[in-house]
Amino acid sequence: MCGIVGYIGYREAYPIVIKGLKRLEYRGYDSAGVMLYDGEAIKLCKTKGKVSDLEAKAKDNFTTNGTIGIGHTRWATHGVPNDVNSHPHLSNSGDLAIIHNGIIENYAPLKEELKKRGYIFHSDTDTEVLVNLIEEVQKQENLKLGKAVQVALNQVVGAYAIAVFDKKNPNEIVAARLGSPLAIGVGEGEYFIASDASPFIEYTSNAIYLEDGEMANIRLHKPLKIRKIKDDSLVDPYIQELQMNLEQIEKGGYDHFMLKEIYEQPSVIKDTYRGRLHANEGIVQLAGVEDNLEKFLNADRIIIVACGTSWHAGLVAEYIFEEFARIPVEVEYASEFRYRNPIINKTDVVIAISQSGETADTMAAIKLAKEHGAFVFGVCNVVGSSISRETHAGAYTHAGPEIGVASTKAFTTQITVLTMIALRLAKAKGTLSSPDFHRYLQELELIPDKVKEALETNDVAKEIAAVFKDAPNCLYLGRGYNFPVALEGALKLKEISYIHAEGYPAAEMKHGPIALIDEHMPVIVIAPKQGHYDKIVSNIQEIKSRSGKIIAVVTKGDTQVRELADYVIEIPETSDALSPLITTIPLQLLSYHIAVMRGCNVDQPRNLAKSVTVE
Repeated sequence: MCGIVGYIGYREAYPIVIKGLKRLEYRGYDSAGVMLYDGEAIKLCKTKGKVSDLEAKAKDNFTTNGTIGIGHTRWATHGVPNDVNSHPHLSNSGDLAIIHNGIIENYAPLKEELKKRGYIFHSDTDTEVLVNLIEEVQKQENLKLGKAVQVALNQVVGAYAIAVFDKKNPNEIVAARLGSPLAIGVGEGEYFIASDASPFIEYTSNAIYLEDGEMANIRLHKPLKIRKIKDDSLVDPYIQELQMNLEQIEKGGYDHFMLKEIYEQPSVIKDTYRGRLHANEGIVQLAGVEDNLEKFLNADRIIIVACGTSWHAGLVAEYIFEEFARIPVEVEYASEFRYRNPIINKTDVVIAISQSGETADTMAAIKLAKEHGAFVFGVCNVVGSSISRETHAGAYTHAGPEIGVASTKAFTTQITVLTMIALRLAKAKGTLSSPDFHRYLQELELIPDKVKEALETNDVAKEIAAVFKDAPNCLYLGRGYNFPVALEGALKLKEISYIHAEGYPAAEMKHGPIALIDEHMPVIVIAPKQGHYDKIVSNIQEIKSRSGKIIAVVTKGDTQVRELADYVIEIPETSDALSPLITTIPLQLLSYHIAVMRGCNVDQPRNLAKSVTVE
């Protein structure tokens, strides 16, 4: 949530900051702002709305010269989205400016104490409390900015990524993080600060990712200094070479990032198993699993923790792990897991799934599992992310940057990684016969081509979307491996089109949801030939007899469901266990086209953020 951009160097800061904010729009936000220092004064421009609104406002009475600047896209936590609550915020003296991603949980008592000391607050934000706390520490203890930030942060409770500027010392920006990501781009005679590397990828390929509890003094013409916030100890900065390139974060001719990412799935699934899966040799191996194979083989159970789409991928994995490797699996919402005093044993393996690798609830679940002695394995998409560093071991998906807020390619690449892990464990345990093991490897290798074929349903999905774009509600039904796909399909529709939708196991329909079915209710039924086909045909007949409008996702050549359904989307055949990688494709396309037809902001749905770094 929120996007942070900063620049200090020899170039004009404004275009760099604005372009960077646009790159971070995928994170979700409701207001934007920028601060520039022109060598004499701090200049602020901020507004409710989009970065384009900020640019328009900056054209009126705002000079954009200056080689130091910070910018921010805000996702409201404290205070409604408006111009005043937008970042950056200034201290009472006007000397300090701050941008902040996160939540200061103890802001209320701090605010009351600062009020007693004469501070006046103009916004409802916790961030304005923090910048004034830093100023008060500076005054009371006669400290330079870096030390004042450190002392102040040791008094706050919560999560943050911040960048602070002091016009009394104008050749420095102080940055710090706890629970929210922050990257520093290192150039020649210049530095960049951002929530991720996308805002500065065209200027430098060298980046430092601050660890939790670290702060950086970023000064012109001086070496970068990184310290621990808690004890002021120095940290040797580790400079990483960035793997992404500019083309990956551009639309590439597609109307929306989401559509581009849907169409990237054949290639990114292949990228995810490349070098790990060798079907002809009967080999599947992931370094993080191989190095810890005994931990997995001796596990009494696997606990999967995740949120949102990643949770749905975990549900698919539950079916796969239990069938292939015969290990009991529990799938938990990370947000619930961390608060319900769960039973965690040293013989448990906890798999944490997150696209961004920064999800706050999942991070907290990881820390809890480690405290109880469990082995924690991460599955995420972002190299160098917090989860990749916090877990004992892990495996990256290779989806590339996912800019659209509604996750698509992350889902299928997560399932790909989890399937490979299950197959590797099944081979080691002997729980799959050799012919079945080799068959699954070969089928997994064919999935990219079958996804490509499934993408050919785009025109059919678009035609169906035109019929149902104004439906107020929608029901998604699936069985077995495709029950989680029904949940994911419903989530996609809710996220980007704002149509109320629910996913259910098809057999549960008659235990309540069937009451909703009438001639106005579209029901999307995932009914591939493999799996519980006869049972789901019966469920479709129940819907048909109550006049529900049936949209069926079926295996190519299906005749039985075609006779019952109002609309049919055909997909290539694959095994039941791998079918979610195929069945999810038309559901993504259907949601996308409905959202476009409804005039929704597909890539940046309202109220949502890509990386949820607060509770």
